[in-house]
Amino acid sequence: MDIEYMLDDGAWRLLLEGVATYFDELTIIRGFQYVKQGRVEELNLRDDGVHVDARVKDNRMYDVAVALDDLTASECGCSANRACTHMAATLMRYAEMCGRPIQALANARSTLKSASAGDKPKGAQGVARASTAGISAEMPSRVDNRDESPNGASKPAVLRTVRPTLTEVELTELPVAKWHEQFEARCLPVHLHIRTAQEASDLLDDLHAMRPELPWALEQLFTLHALLFVLERMVKPTQSHSHQSSLFMGYHTRLAVEGVRGQARSLLEDKLALTDDSSAYWERLMETADFLRKKMLTEDKTLDCFSALYTSLWLNWLGPSSAGNTQLYAEELRKLKTAEAELGIALSRLPWTLAQCLLLLYLTRDEEAQTLLAQSGGKLMLKPEHLTPLLGVLERSEQWGRLRDWLAAIGPLLSGFRGEDLTPYGDYWATVVTHLPDAESVMWPTLHAMLPFSRAIYEDALAAHGRWDRWIDLQMCMGQEPLLFRVTVLKPVEKDAPELLLPFYHQAVERYVLQKNRDGYKAATKLLKRLAKLYARLKKAERWEQFLAAFVSRNSRLRALQEELRKGGLLS
Repeated sequence: MDIEYMLDDGAWRLLLEGVATYFDELTIIRGFQYVKQGRVEELNLRDDGVHVDARVKDNRMYDVAVALDDLTASECGCSANRACTHMAATLMRYAEMCGRPIQALANARSTLKSASAGDKPKGAQGVARASTAGISAEMPSRVDNRDESPNGASKPAVLRTVRPTLTEVELTELPVAKWHEQFEARCLPVHLHIRTAQEASDLLDDLHAMRPELPWALEQLFTLHALLFVLERMVKPTQSHSHQSSLFMGYHTRLAVEGVRGQARSLLEDKLALTDDSSAYWERLMETADFLRKKMLTEDKTLDCFSALYTSLWLNWLGPSSAGNTQLYAEELRKLKTAEAELGIALSRLPWTLAQCLLLLYLTRDEEAQTLLAQSGGKLMLKPEHLTPLLGVLERSEQWGRLRDWLAAIGPLLSGFRGEDLTPYGDYWATVVTHLPDAESVMWPTLHAMLPFSRAIYEDALAAHGRWDRWIDLQMCMGQEPLLFRVTVLKPVEKDAPELLLPFYHQAVERYVLQKNRDGYKAATKLLKRLAKLYARLKKAERWEQFLAAFVSRNSRLRALQEELRKGGLLS
């Protein structure tokens, strides 16, 4: 390709610094893979020499414009727009066309550290050496260097520490426990205590510098374990303080933990790139499940860190990759049950129970899973979000009958939660009824039995299905005030069943009058004006006149009310 693109050493250094600062580790990794997969197309450098345009293929084509002199001014047509994978891929493809090693760009942070430590790269070859300085198959911890002086005499031996690295062959053949041992050996004293997001990021960069370019499936597994290693390093010191009554974690450390956990969950949400050629990684994948299970079953109940990742692993990687493999699910379930006797009181029971339910769900042993939840629900303080993964499995597989039965079974377990907490539960019911209309016969009694906690989702369901008689009854039983509703809420009732609003409005008018104050009288008058329009629409003007006359006569001693009625044009 005869394209005269060039980056001098100064511009290359600035590009490395920009990538290291602007992009997070996961975005850089994805951008690197996009380049390797040939997704960057139609790349051009503008005449100004500082803007690069390209088209990057993802789920669709995205137009990217990267500003080399100010990455924050770059633009992309994707939803992320800022610091996205498409921008990172464009930069790496541009560097590749300039003859620079994109592996160095993928490891920008470690490359810059190597340079600042005195091993400054010179030109493209120098950067390549800096970026691959840890990508060796050698595993010793020390090397005996014996240099010779110009006259041939040997200098004294100098011991120089060599930090461990991992090759593709080793990552494929070694169990993940050995990976973590090498991670541990790789750590420097500065990595002893990880308390902030920056320290976590620095350690991640260093761990990524110890492996070469990998097949994408192995890259995903390596990145996950690097994140888990950093996560464990932040969490373990906190959990080791057994004298504390509950887990305490500093604000900045908690933010760092949430950030690393978020990266791990995002990684797990991407499809695992297993192919026939990458079947050798399956053993490493199952060891990953073992690792997360052990961490999940002993973590502090207030943490919910490894348990969420264990669930994501099964939902996104193991579940889809082993669909129908009942033996795999049964074996994992056996390991979970065995853990109860092995761990005793150290067992974290909530994630243990939820993990069993997920496996039982995969094995279509729904009744057993529901019984387990019912027996332990009160003790474990189950929350709606704990059950969302189980319901999500059935929704994605479009098993509407099973989802209906699960919603009916867990409804009583969610009594005590209100409002937004129950919104996802109500949304699942709406989805089920859309695909399985007969499910209404189960939905109504379930939601009704959960009152008053299910009031918000029950109201929404009644409105969505036009059950205005029940909707009005519910408002009256709850003592709701019609004037507090927006006009758009009551408009469908006025259109479809206006007569149902009559008792609702009349009841509220009497309640306003009983307040015996000016505000109450104003509210009563406002609602009486609505009643007048409603009677007129129903063509019952005579009945309205009879009611108003009786109302005025009954409250004739309330002069303030009479005054408000005159102001409202209801009395002459």
